Amino acid sequence: MACQTNSSVEVLDPIKENYDNYLLIDVGSNMVNKKFSRDLESVLQRAKDSGVQKIIVPCTSLRTSKEALRLARIYPGALYSTAGIHPHEAKSWEDCYYNELKDIAKNPECVAIGICGLDYNKDFSSPDIQRKVFEQQISLAIEMNKPIMFHQKGAHEDFLCIIKTHMPLMIPAILHSFTGSFEEATDYINLGMYIGITGGLCKDSSGSGIKKLLSAGILTLDRILVQSDSPFMYPNARAANLSEAVKSSLTQRSLGFLQRYCTFHRNEPCSLPILVELLAGLIAKKPDEVALATSINALKIFGMS
Repeated sequence: MACQTNSSVEVLDPIKENYDNYLLIDVGSNMVNKKFSRDLESVLQRAKDSGVQKIIVPCTSLRTSKEALRLARIYPGALYSTAGIHPHEAKSWEDCYYNELKDIAKNPECVAIGICGLDYNKDFSSPDIQRKVFEQQISLAIEMNKPIMFHQKGAHEDFLCIIKTHMPLMIPAILHSFTGSFEEATDYINLGMYIGITGGLCKDSSGSGIKKLLSAGILTLDRILVQSDSPFMYPNARAANLSEAVKSSLTQRSLGFLQRYCTFHRNEPCSLPILVELLAGLIAKKPDEVALATSINALKIFGMS
């Protein structure tokens, strides 16, 4: 009997073929940004399809802290919020803010204090005000026994000095969207902090940043968290400073999400699989190993089920 062939062979779409994807947690996506105001539902569905199961929405002001909590209640188990004042917004601090942030942090949907810290690169708030507001939020995190998300640019010495006055912190501390130097990161890792890696990894051509930390074995999987930092930090998988070996390890499924839905002008959480694959290529690990390790870190730090 002649063997019959099936002429209607199904062609798999990498976007539909999602249930075998990585298990991912995005510990920093700015879902309250106005760029997501018109199609948030679709953005979250694409994130889920790509393997991103949970997203933490980091906050920079009292207003965004309230808005992120509102979103976390609308999407329970998928979105989580933080409560904090970014150093750029430190000038807005009022005495009542401590208790208002505390009230937000009491909610189970709020899993961390921050983003807070110091940024001397831009003169949006004076250094004196920044330091005062930073100290207040460290105290709040300790009082609430919540993890804390840090931001530091151009202020390493003052930042480190303030942190050391509160040592041991006794709470998990995360450097959000880290883009600093090898020396800075080494100091933070030695203090037990976690490092948030974003698509900025693709831009690192300094020879003294994240890539050096990874190649030297200073930054290991047990101290890494991954975050899209969307709509910012697009992971440019075609960056000239990425080796061909790393680029060749990227899967069509992950590239499908990146190329179809993400741009330099608006990154999305569904770009996280590409970031994990890039990271895996740089440290010679399997992507699913990186995904699992970073997700376990996030679950442990933020107390998510």
